[in-house]
Amino acid sequence: MTNLLMCLVILLPLAGGAALPLLRGRSKRTLHLCVLAILVLEAAAVTGLLLSPASELTVLAMSDSLVLALRMDGVSRLFLAVAAYGYLLTGIYAFRYLSHGGREISFYAFFLLSLGTLAGMDLSKNLVTMYLFFEALTLLSMPLVLHDRTKESIQAALKYLFYSIAGAFLGLAAIFFLSAYSTSLDFRAGGNLDLGKLAGHENVLRVAVFLGVIGFGAKAGLYPLHGWLPTAHPVAPAPASAVLSGIIAKAGVLAILRLVYFCVGADFLAGTWVQTAWLSLALLTVFMGSMMAYREKVFKKRLAYSTVSQISYVLTGLFLLTPEGALGGLLHVVFHATIKLCLFLVAGSVIVNAGKTRVDELRGYGRVMPKTLWAFTIASLALIGIPPASGFVSKWYLAGGALHSGLPVFSWLAPVILLVSALLTAGYLLPISIDAFFPGKDCPALPPKNDEGGARMWVPVLILSALTLLFGIFSAPLVNALSALAEGLF
Repeated sequence: MTNLLMCLVILLPLAGGAALPLLRGRSKRTLHLCVLAILVLEAAAVTGLLLSPASELTVLAMSDSLVLALRMDGVSRLFLAVAAYGYLLTGIYAFRYLSHGGREISFYAFFLLSLGTLAGMDLSKNLVTMYLFFEALTLLSMPLVLHDRTKESIQAALKYLFYSIAGAFLGLAAIFFLSAYSTSLDFRAGGNLDLGKLAGHENVLRVAVFLGVIGFGAKAGLYPLHGWLPTAHPVAPAPASAVLSGIIAKAGVLAILRLVYFCVGADFLAGTWVQTAWLSLALLTVFMGSMMAYREKVFKKRLAYSTVSQISYVLTGLFLLTPEGALGGLLHVVFHATIKLCLFLVAGSVIVNAGKTRVDELRGYGRVMPKTLWAFTIASLALIGIPPASGFVSKWYLAGGALHSGLPVFSWLAPVILLVSALLTAGYLLPISIDAFFPGKDCPALPPKNDEGGARMWVPVLILSALTLLFGIFSAPLVNALSALAEGLF
């Protein structure tokens, strides 16, 4: 049964996305019902898979070392749940958002295809399978960026494509070296290094793994391959920006997690120049992304720079190579996805229902779109890390992981940079809410209160904003589950 469900969660969105063009000429209602049915069935299949025992399935054995296989473990469950439920809420929101434009079939087709490839990547048993899905994800998510077919969107999509492919090639090089120095390319906690073959070549492998992480980090916005994010988000439709930031960018995190913890092993990297370099890049990205977001006035571009910063919170936790740091990183995978989905959907609602694209144009709009702006405020508090919202919980474990790591310099530098980043996050998010709800006496004339896009737009936004708060208040079950998962990485 588990093997059947694994195949279903991959094939259902892939087949659904591929078949959607057959609905051309049908009504929008028919299209929306088909997409909704696929997303609901996918979420139900993933729920069943979360409750199923671990299993694995060999799909195709091309040779002894080139095997396409699937396996479900704790990491798979985490990333699958984030993807399936996040796509469901975003898809419902998109029904109204895209109704004012065209090319809906094209959008939903690639929306579902990207979900299927994400599921395949989450369920991969080895590096070869994961790499194939990683490359497919780039190709199938790129059309979401160029949806509007404007000159700017085409250029942004090409930038996303080139950055991702260049990064994937670095990851492929790391896979070549690992195949030479490992007993297997299968994922196993602690790694599969062959110490006999590796003797005398340790630094060669460390260089390869270092570059592989930089390459896979392109998808996660890790410096220096972060530039596609602030270019792609302002031109992509808001639902595309939401899944790119909240979910698809986590594919880079997943690839790094699998490479570092399941192929190489933390013991081989801890205390080396590789760990020092990774932590330096991650913390630089955290600070730089926050600073760029603070200075940016375009709403979605500000959120894009915020994503650059916040995903490197996750990477900082993973690069600490400790259970507590990994726990903080895994928690932030869930919390950041929920928060960023909410924030980007809010930005889309503002663009569609108010025609505003800049943060300095939202003064007084808390009276025009109260539900949307309240959701934005709650999610902003969570991203800043104000208790009891969810962001506080993950940042608590990230700071604690750094303080208890015993690493020279980083044991105090990481918490300091995380704190500075939190202050900058407050500086680029809270003024939007303050101006929206407290515009002052000299506030310009405002339009009448609108319907905020109707229930299909504001209900998913309110659900996500509520989750950003509830995940913090009732965090114990998730912390306990992910704590066991983090401990199992070592």
